[in-house]
Parts: sequence; structure tokens; C-alpha cells
Amino acid sequence: MILLLLLSLCATSHAAGQTTSVHLVKQAEDGSVMNETTVTYEWMEENLPVYGDGIVHYYHQGPVFEGDKWDLNETTNFKDKGAVKGTDIRDLCDLVGGASQGDDVMIHASDGYHVEFSYTNVYDPQQRQGPIVLCWYEGEAGYPPDYFAGMCLVFFADDCIFGNWDMHECLPVKSQHFFGDLSPSTNGLSVKWVDEIRIYAGGYTGDAGGPAKSMPTSASAVTSAPESSQVPGFGVVSATIGLLLAVCISRRRR
Repeated sequence: MILLLLLSLCATSHAAGQTTSVHLVKQAEDGSVMNETTVTYEWMEENLPVYGDGIVHYYHQGPVFEGDKWDLNETTNFKDKGAVKGTDIRDLCDLVGGASQGDDVMIHASDGYHVEFSYTNVYDPQQRQGPIVLCWYEGEAGYPPDYFAGMCLVFFADDCIFGNWDMHECLPVKSQHFFGDLSPSTNGLSVKWVDEIRIYAGGYTGDAGGPAKSMPTSASAVTSAPESSQVPGFGVVSATIGLLLAVCISRRRR
């Protein structure tokens, strides 16, 4: 029964995280919240500029294991993000006061995964990078929850491919993603299931990549988890399930 439960969890974990709204937060250097709001994808589509037409496909690049790992000419291992439409991260940041030089912007997913970008990459990107877009629609799937990866981060590069060498040329080292700490992969920057965008005044100083708790909407939203009754062997089972889910998540981020 435990084995069946583990297999079921691994098989269904991919369908557990689709998001339909995003929490926007601007955080001061002392950690206090300066401004915050939450918007749905319906609101974004109706009130902010829409990027993408639901016809043209956009691509990121996975790791290259043979030859030049940076693959300057963009020849292999493209990850199709679909015919997506979405909202520029810059426009969303502006809803809570915007970012300034020296600030960082965190994109946070419902499973705890997160990436951080500098002010320049969000507000003044090179053409080969393009705007960083929070996508809430895909031409074949539609909107979340039918859009499996939604809401998903996609770089709208000028040639529709955000390759590994584009990342090398556009993003500072601290924002670049490497699979296995060795092989560059822009696919790791295409965050699925985005639920929160945080502006860090003065820059982000926490750990990169790794799970980070979502910020509550207000102090009153912070509650203590109820104590659970102890079941013999439950701790071992929980640890095993957690390990298996971690493996599943790691494979998704490749």
C-alpha cells in the first residue's frame, strides 16, 4: 500500500501546482512589507498589456551534454513552452511600486522553487533576452488549470529561443541556472506554477534556487499548524514520501 501511495504521489504531483493568481510584494531592506496586492490572470488579461498571440511558440534550452555546453549557435535540446500569452513581470512589479537599480525580483513557485533577477533584466532587457513574461495562456491547453505549467515564466527572446548562450550574455552569474551545477540550462529559469513575485529593495541576499516559503498576505494570515496525532511508522513514511517528491521536483527542474 505504501509503495502504491508513493507511486501515485509521484505521478500526480505534476498536476498539483497550477496557479490562477499571483501575490505581489515589495519588501524594504529591513524586511518589512512596503506594498502588496494579489491579481488573477483574468485581471491581468483585461488590465495590462498582453504579450504573445497564442500562435507563435517560444522556447528555452535544456542542458547540452556533448560538445560546447553553451551551444552558441542554438542547435539542440529546445524546450517548447507552447504558443503562450502573458504579462510582463515589469508591469506586475509596477503594481506595488516598481523596482529600482540595485533591487532584485524573485519569482516564486507554489512548490517552493524560486529564481531571482536583477533590475536590468526585468526593466531593461537585451533583445536577445526579451521581456520576462508570466504566461497564463497556452494556445492548445487554454488557461489554468488546463494549462498544465501555468502560470509559467517564459523569456520572450527576439528569435523566440532563449538559449544558454543568451543567458550567458544577458544575465549575471548569480541569476544563471546550471543543471547539476555544471551544465547551463535556461529551462531551469522557466518557473512553473508561479504564485508570488517579490521585489527586494537593495537586492536579494537569501539562498538561490531553493525552497523558500511564500510570504503571507498579512500578519493576521500567519497561523500555527495544528498538532497531528502520532501514528506508528508515520515519520518514516513521511520522510520517504518527501524524498521521493524531492526527486520528482528535481527532475522537473532539469
